[in-house]
Amino acid sequence: MRRTTSVLLSLSALLAASALTVPTAVAAPEADRPAAVPAGWEAVDATALARITGEEDARRAPLAAGDAAATAAPEPELLAVQSVSNNRFVATEKNYAEPNTGVQRARSTEFGGSWESYAFEWDETTETYALRSLANNRYVAVEKNYTGSAQNVLRARSTSAGGWERFVLYYNETLDRWALQSTLNGLFVTTENSYTGSLQYALRARSAEVSGSWEQFVLYDIGA
Repeated sequence: MRRTTSVLLSLSALLAASALTVPTAVAAPEADRPAAVPAGWEAVDATALARITGEEDARRAPLAAGDAAATAAPEPELLAVQSVSNNRFVATEKNYAEPNTGVQRARSTEFGGSWESYAFEWDETTETYALRSLANNRYVAVEKNYTGSAQNVLRARSTSAGGWERFVLYYNETLDRWALQSTLNGLFVTTENSYTGSLQYALRARSAEVSGSWEQFVLYDIGA
């Protein structure tokens, strides 16, 4: 599994123009407002993503023993997502009971297969991505109507992609890092390292800016 990276080419040349139970001590998300494009980051379309993930020195990570990689597909891009804040792969908790079913957590120490696999599906009209979990074949949605510290948690629970399931993908060539911004509330996806219990490391679209490792991710190509 290759980690995506850019080498000789500049990224700019590649780019086209029901609440959950979580600790109450964790601060509630900031008020909904569109987040500005962070300095040093650029939005990535399907052409650029395919080019970056296809480069010869793009990262690959080993499979867990006995597991097989997802089947390759030219479209959409098949990727694994690793949180920079804890170096763990994002997984779909498909065995969790409602209302936690399909919650996204950065909790796997290695890439094991479909639970950590996602199809990044590009929509030309909206210029956004929908993330489809290969664990349950559901699209990742932002739970805007959840309240308190569970508001805007990410869950793979939708059978189709609408506004709740749309994201802008950003890349920082200097850092070789990626960020995801929800189009539903304009906020960036964050790994909740301060949570405990079954929702530790849950992902939420709640940051107004990419301020550090909590909002940064590494993408791995699992298509080959």
